[in-house]
Amino acid sequence: MTTEHAQQSQGHATPSRRRFLTAAGGAVAGSVTGAAGLAAAPTAAAAPRAAGKRVAVLGGGVSGLSAAHELAERGYAVTVYEYYDHLGGKARSMDVPGTGTDGRKPLPGEHGFRFFPGFYRNLPDTMRRIPVPGNANGVHDNLRSGTEALFARGSGRPDLHFPLRRVTTPPAPGDITPTWLRDQILSVLDLGTRLPAHEAAYFADRLLVHLTSCDARREDQWEKTAWWDFIRAGEMSREYQVVLGIGQTRNLVATRAEIASTRTVGRVIIEALLLWGLLGGMDGDADIDRVLNAPTSEAWIDPWERRLRSLGVEFVLGTQVREVVHEGGRVTGVRVSARDGGQERTVTADHYVSALPVEHARATWGRSLRAADPQFGRCDALKTDWMTGVQFYLRTPTPVVHGHINCLDSPWAVTGIGQAQFWDVRDFSRDYGDGQAHDCLSAIISEWDKPGILYGKTARACTKEEIVAELWAQLKDGVNDSGRTTLRDEDRLGWFMDPAVTGLGGPDPQNREQLLIHPTGTLYNRPSAKTAVPNFFLAGDYVRTDVDLATMEGANESARRAVNALLDADGSGSERCRIWELFSPPEMEPLKRVDELRYRLGLPNTFDLG
Repeated sequence: MTTEHAQQSQGHATPSRRRFLTAAGGAVAGSVTGAAGLAAAPTAAAAPRAAGKRVAVLGGGVSGLSAAHELAERGYAVTVYEYYDHLGGKARSMDVPGTGTDGRKPLPGEHGFRFFPGFYRNLPDTMRRIPVPGNANGVHDNLRSGTEALFARGSGRPDLHFPLRRVTTPPAPGDITPTWLRDQILSVLDLGTRLPAHEAAYFADRLLVHLTSCDARREDQWEKTAWWDFIRAGEMSREYQVVLGIGQTRNLVATRAEIASTRTVGRVIIEALLLWGLLGGMDGDADIDRVLNAPTSEAWIDPWERRLRSLGVEFVLGTQVREVVHEGGRVTGVRVSARDGGQERTVTADHYVSALPVEHARATWGRSLRAADPQFGRCDALKTDWMTGVQFYLRTPTPVVHGHINCLDSPWAVTGIGQAQFWDVRDFSRDYGDGQAHDCLSAIISEWDKPGILYGKTARACTKEEIVAELWAQLKDGVNDSGRTTLRDEDRLGWFMDPAVTGLGGPDPQNREQLLIHPTGTLYNRPSAKTAVPNFFLAGDYVRTDVDLATMEGANESARRAVNALLDADGSGSERCRIWELFSPPEMEPLKRVDELRYRLGLPNTFDLG
């Protein structure tokens, strides 16, 4: 743990425990026995004015808005500079132009659906502090829980259903042993998959290796090992490869299992999302899978903007950051212009927080700034990829499942969710479009470089119309089976894709809103929120955080770390932002200490039998 990491982790909550069980029909279940505490933050009335200190926040996505929120509550004068004419970054929703009639709102579109796993705790704390009339817990009360995950199989193969059911009995002291964990993992694999018994047993053993590995082994050995190799997917059945390799990486975080870091996949997707998220360390009594009860901007971003404006935050929209100017060991200003060009100008502040996505942030770091801190140069090695969605507007309510859909066999790694079923504060046909659409099926393509099933072309090589047809075909292949036709062509009224994706079908397709991916070695190139430049700080899901995954939680956590670093640099007496870290059950600590000794001696993990 770095010094910065340790300092920001003070006051870490002691999480409750949850039991990880399987319920009838093949279920992952958990119970909640305690609630996560709210972070203490100064109110607007009580906030010290920070002696008139000004902060320029570059970027109005989740990390930028999170930084602005924390700073404004501590009395800083904050100005946010945002490229688009709206806030929220990839998390926002957007109107589909020309679709609203007779007083209805336009149909809602988005970059791709989003969800809020129960192990998120930093972001939910911020959501509680965004007021919404009638909601005791602000925006947080706009979250709704999914009750089932559908792993849809193609070509008529039986689907895999994972109901998420909560039980009420927490594990007794000492329950969380390697044998107990192995039994729980095997029971889930047995009920929820069709893996050969020896492959399920091997995967359970590999998870035990990771669960009991010390931090040093994770950050060295497992960070350098691809998930595909760690679970030996190349030696296993196609079922094993699809369900435990591809399905846990490409479909969820747009990273190929063949190159994805075992540290990231094992620690976040397997441990936090699927294991410890149900045993402990959840956001209060949260379920594992949550979504919003309305389009994202309506349910979250718009109230957030109103809250920030009430705290005095100013927004300069339609503005492109050109260069962060570094002179005399400090940032002296930022050159900006209108998004569509025009004359450049320089904006100044006392402190600067770069909250742009990494592919845009690093383009603003000039030679002088890069020379001041080598971590800027290392960011050039960070990789991004496409993970973009399409919204289908349907004539008939078509929820498919009360949760997310993962089309395991789809060549484009398709995931989706029927959204209107969760929008209990909206009537879709009454409130949106021309009254004909009753549902919105939001689907995401995570694999853009493999041939599809209709045209034999990669998604990048297709036109938008071909992508829509291909995506619809892959969705139907996954969910229309067992004698049921869930998705019907005649129900499809229209579709929408984020305009950030351009040039499809041409020689140079572009996507301005890409996603950080996590191939092996990524950890070593991720920067800290604090830089060697005393008035310049980094926030964004590429910044090194405890959650270690390109997520809204990571974006929020990085903003908290950036603000804490800024407060330290400013000598501020304001209370530091609270940082929640991923839960790790105390029962694992003795095993990790044993592994630390074995690692220093050059020995494998106790459970690593090859």
